[in-house]
Amino acid sequence: MSNRFAAKLLAEFIGTFALIFIGAGAAAVVGNGAGLPGVAAIAFAHGLTVMAFAFAYGTVSGGHFNPSVTVAVLAAGAMRVGEAAGYVVSQLAGGTLGALLLRAVLGGAGTSLGTPDLAHNLGLGATTLTVTPWAGYVEAVLGFFLSTVVLSTAVAGRAGNFAPLAIGVTLVFNIIMGGPLTGAAFNPARALGPMVATGNFSDAWLYLTAPIVGAIVAAVLHTALTRLARRMSMSCCSSTRHGPRDRL
Repeated sequence: MSNRFAAKLLAEFIGTFALIFIGAGAAAVVGNGAGLPGVAAIAFAHGLTVMAFAFAYGTVSGGHFNPSVTVAVLAAGAMRVGEAAGYVVSQLAGGTLGALLLRAVLGGAGTSLGTPDLAHNLGLGATTLTVTPWAGYVEAVLGFFLSTVVLSTAVAGRAGNFAPLAIGVTLVFNIIMGGPLTGAAFNPARALGPMVATGNFSDAWLYLTAPIVGAIVAAVLHTALTRLARRMSMSCCSSTRHGPRDRL
């Protein structure tokens, strides 16, 4: 293993560790009954953590901190399979260790440790809502949004040095909308770490697969739009090179 690749794996491990320790920690401390201010606090805890570590480690590893983002980058052809596998292992390990440390800090496995779960009897005005596992596939939509932003900013380089800011903001609005419904993990490492630490694997299949599905869709769409834009650019350049006489 080269020193450069080892540095990438360490960056992904630390970034994901921080995301779970701070993000899931905020969810555990705030709890489910704090209403919109509590959801906003949890959202900003996640978003600011990812933004900070993306600024810190973006030039080292790309700052994925999320297996589904790594899958999106892989599917878009921006990294190799072996490298992606190493990233995913480091992310899952970092997330699990972060959750275990969180369990130690909060006094054992008696709390949920921010484990995402589906809403039951969520008050929506005069009605209540219970989110079924298939309705919980909104996690795929949230994963799609995040992967799209990562591919269009950090990978494509369209946002320059502001890519971490765009990514962090995406986490914030994803969690504000999806948090009350599913816990808004949209990150297999964010879901699996607290699940391992608490032994609660309810709906694990949903939280592990939905973000991956959204990531793959985002990568396919990103690749198609990139190719279309390239073709349009080439066509425009070709038309510019040929003057009016050439087109007669």
